[in-house]
Amino acid sequence: MSRETLMQLWNQLLLRTNGDVDRALAVLEELWNRYDFFGGEYTFEQFVQDLERDGLIRRTADGRRRTGNRGEPGESDDDADGVPGMLDDYELTPRGERMIRQSALDEVFGDLQSVGAGEHRTPREGTGGDPLSETRPFQPGDLSSDVDFTRSIQNSLKRSGLDEFGLQEDDLEVYEKEHFASCATVLMIDISHSMILYGEDRITPAKQVAIALAELIQTRYPKDSLEVITFGDDADIISVRDLPYLRVGPYHTNTKAGLRLAQRLLSKKRQTNKQIFMITDGKPSVIHEHGHLYKNSFGLDPRIVSKTLEEADACRRKRIRISTFMIADDPVLVRFIDELTKLNKGRAYYSSLDRLGGYVFVDYVKNRRRRLR
Repeated sequence: MSRETLMQLWNQLLLRTNGDVDRALAVLEELWNRYDFFGGEYTFEQFVQDLERDGLIRRTADGRRRTGNRGEPGESDDDADGVPGMLDDYELTPRGERMIRQSALDEVFGDLQSVGAGEHRTPREGTGGDPLSETRPFQPGDLSSDVDFTRSIQNSLKRSGLDEFGLQEDDLEVYEKEHFASCATVLMIDISHSMILYGEDRITPAKQVAIALAELIQTRYPKDSLEVITFGDDADIISVRDLPYLRVGPYHTNTKAGLRLAQRLLSKKRQTNKQIFMITDGKPSVIHEHGHLYKNSFGLDPRIVSKTLEEADACRRKRIRISTFMIADDPVLVRFIDELTKLNKGRAYYSSLDRLGGYVFVDYVKNRRRRLR
């Protein structure tokens, strides 16, 4: 095993254990002892020391149990993913959290050129982008580096001839630039119990994609606005830093609440282009109604479906496109997502979990371009 492969394994374990360093180390140590990764030339203890030395993990100040999404004091972690809780000795540092985000970006969007990496260009001219072949007359404020000297000299020659050649402001032409648009995005992540139902781990790859997408937006599209929300029985705002620590709860799926919160967040954004990315296994099973939760986990309840579709239609009226990434293949749930997508005039992707990341990236770039045509 190479050191690079070891770090990939380490980052995967951190995602599967919701950012719990001690649990990830315990699993890694068991694997290390079983498979003798480096034949004794590099030990598990040395790896832990390297993680500390590189500032990726650190010892905790006390022995409190990690709880919640980011380790706040409170409930025990004993029932998380069926693994007994452990007293904390280590925790991730901010640098360690950044490592997870970068690793997710590299793994999910590793071959950026194959899906057309780049900025969010529009068909309109603007400022700040790459030069186009078209030119226009010089205007005060234009940069000298944007001047098309060939065209400008031709203009001067046409005006005054070779004997009295001299460039004047009216002769100057500058290249048009591609216009870059910014976009407000809300990323919705389903944390209902069905994301780990029947022993199928849907939440880990969903988190990996969400982390990679967030890192992509923040590093390649710095003018964009990004909000992240989770939805189970209700919808809540979380920070990007919380993504590695996300865990599934004993929740139903309140897709309506998620879409409503996303609309409220987007209504405060100044960007013209607004969109929602929703990663889910597709089945809405609860809504708020008359001050309490109305739940039905059996099939698709027409009452819940109707209220959820109302929110999708409200997004359409506000010009908010929903891109749904469906990580289940139940025909009934697929039909529901189809209906939501047609009503919203959005997009839906039905893919295996290992292909989800590529579709997220392709959709993010193309969605922005298509929005502006």
